[in-house]
Amino acid sequence: MLRAYGDGNLFGEPYGEGPVRVVWLHGWARRGQDFADSARELSDQGISSVALDLPGFGSSPLPTVAGGAGIYAQLITPALVELAQEPLVLVGHSFGGRIATVIAATNPELVRGVVLTGAPLVRQASSAKSPLRYRIVRALHQKGLLSDKRMEDARQHFGSADYRNAHGIMRDVLVATVNESIEPELGLVRAPVSMVWGRSDREVPLEIAQRAGALLSCPHTLRVVEGAGHLLPTETPHELVTSVMALLG
Repeated sequence: MLRAYGDGNLFGEPYGEGPVRVVWLHGWARRGQDFADSARELSDQGISSVALDLPGFGSSPLPTVAGGAGIYAQLITPALVELAQEPLVLVGHSFGGRIATVIAATNPELVRGVVLTGAPLVRQASSAKSPLRYRIVRALHQKGLLSDKRMEDARQHFGSADYRNAHGIMRDVLVATVNESIEPELGLVRAPVSMVWGRSDREVPLEIAQRAGALLSCPHTLRVVEGAGHLLPTETPHELVTSVMALLG
């Protein structure tokens, strides 16, 4: 059963009884339900957790301001303060992993440990240029020679699936997220970090985790799961439980 947290505008699914020890943060265009199997397994072991729907996804309403992981960390911190009778283990997938990292860096008193999977923690190098037609349209638009509508038509045609599917403020959130770097926050994290990566993750390849590890100064590990891809929380949920249990001691 969904419950409201924080200021009442953030919803999530609680699992288990007693003090909450784990909070699950899902990826872009996903929802807390992705962690249901992992959360139930923890509950069977007597560990309570909450899987949040991030603002603008699942049952949680749209954010009132646009921003990337930094803004989202601010938006959900009140809920964590409400939940945290003791420091929490944050589990973040993809976009949720970026948020978990920022929270660990800026609110260390709330965080016992962090589990990250499929999270774009550092920029992914790309040698591919935008299509020539798009670059021409963009240049003409910047010079005021093409209308905003023509520019938007080009973005819709050449943009990513996430961009095409995002609308209104969520498109602004996506653009802010793509342009945001959380590399400085990686160096500020003090809680132990466990990275659990699918060997077959094509969206956020293993190289990203390896590069992120080089920026962490806290105790950290990287475990590679064979046969798992980007959606590791739904493909191999037990792997997250293993890492959570190790951080809980």
